[in-house]
Amino acid sequence: MTDELDGVRDHYRATGLTERLKTVLAALGPEDQLLTPQQLGTLDQFHTRGLAATAELAQLAGIATGMSVLDVGSGVGGPARFLAATYGCRVTGVDLSEPFVDAARYLTERTGQSGQLLFKTASALELPFDDGRFDIVLLQHVAMNISDRARLYHEIRRVLKPSGRFATFDVVLAGGEPHYPLPWARTPATSFLLTINATREAIEPAGFRMLAWQDDTEIAKAWFAQLRASGPPPSPNLGVVMGSDFAELAANLGRNLMEGRLGILTAVFEAASINS
Repeated sequence: MTDELDGVRDHYRATGLTERLKTVLAALGPEDQLLTPQQLGTLDQFHTRGLAATAELAQLAGIATGMSVLDVGSGVGGPARFLAATYGCRVTGVDLSEPFVDAARYLTERTGQSGQLLFKTASALELPFDDGRFDIVLLQHVAMNISDRARLYHEIRRVLKPSGRFATFDVVLAGGEPHYPLPWARTPATSFLLTINATREAIEPAGFRMLAWQDDTEIAKAWFAQLRASGPPPSPNLGVVMGSDFAELAANLGRNLMEGRLGILTAVFEAASINS
């Protein structure tokens, strides 16, 4: 397990990330000028369909004012900032990558939201929170990096309040071995994909009852087709976070979706009794 976590950390190491962000954000205004989550949307939403997918998942999960939300695998904090700004909820983010967490704190200072948000460096398999802490847990494009799905989903269930909700938006295996490199793994060594059915079979025994289940593969394919047709990405973009090869990684994800090797799942579950 340690080797697996080290491999994932290496993939997301992002050396000097906060300094790079400061450089590219200078184009949007001076350091003391507050930015909006929408201004950062092309830079900090590290998943298919970006900000639109976060907004849809939040609505499906039923996030409301005053709720306590946990974003597992929070990256540089884009979804957390959007949720706090949109719903007035309290959001905590955890991520395995310390540079991502540092960058999330910096970007949150730039949006003036530090009072609403908390970011911690932690593993999704050992969440540093008491039982029953959160109303909602979100998981966006994270599970593909985790082999021990049973432990992942049990940890998420543990930190949820009774009848709390777990919303997941992730890549699933559809047919055949995917082409690498990909945004979450440059080789198969840190990629642990499950089929759409196997994902449900891993989640429900952890103590969940399904509320919503959507195959969003076709929507994702249309989004990638639109990206290709629109030319170079706007600046700043995720290349700042993930490096110069990010365009290749993203293109490979689109190719795998188009070829039917990968799919996109959106699902919401309610915390129920945990099976022994």
